[in-house]
Amino acid sequence: MRIDVWSDVVCPWCYIGKRRLEQALADSGVTPEIVWHSFQLDPSATNDDPRDLATRLGEKYGRGREWGLQANAHVTEVASEVGLEYHLDRAKPANTVDAHRVLHLARDLAEAGEVPAYTQGRLKERLLKAYFTDGLPVGDHETLTVLATEVGLPAEQVRAVLASTTYADDVAADQAQALAYGANGVPFFVIDEKYGVSGAQPVEVFQEALRRANADRKPVTLITAPGAGTDADATDPTTDPTCGPDGCSV
Repeated sequence: MRIDVWSDVVCPWCYIGKRRLEQALADSGVTPEIVWHSFQLDPSATNDDPRDLATRLGEKYGRGREWGLQANAHVTEVASEVGLEYHLDRAKPANTVDAHRVLHLARDLAEAGEVPAYTQGRLKERLLKAYFTDGLPVGDHETLTVLATEVGLPAEQVRAVLASTTYADDVAADQAQALAYGANGVPFFVIDEKYGVSGAQPVEVFQEALRRANADRKPVTLITAPGAGTDADATDPTTDPTCGPDGCSV
């Protein structure tokens, strides 16, 4: 089973959705391949915005800072229900394109066998924790290098990517693919390219999606000719035991 996830590292519901998916997976016993895709909630964001998160939120939605504080308090409470500790008063402004580019590097290195397959997932977790819990600037190159090397990425390659525009096209392509799927926000999950879950849905929703996807993956029931594949075939000199009407053995 493969699960493709579109999310941003500064999206509070993306972290919550990640935990809910993980709980559903733990309950199901399924161990899928998870691929993390880029999605920027605000591509115009800067790393040096002097406003705190509550002010930025309030102004974005035209509600004012007090509304932003209430929104932060609410999502912090929801996060605690899945074991996450948010400190949104410490959240640093960030443009996340560089974080997403490093996540693409992690995926490529894993596919090349240069780092373990789980490295991209570990980096995603570390970036989310850095922003929501540790109050680290995840748009800063030196911070990104430190976080990436913590999970096993080579510092030299991380710095080389950050000093260039490598993977910028991949980040844009990820965003375009999410929109093509009909996602107008994140988190957005696609299971086996067939079942989609939009938003940080309750665990039960993820469980149902996993159940349906798993049911679709049942082994094929083979239909053979009468007597085919019997022990007698192996001793019949007119029958090739390695290749015949039932297929070729490997």
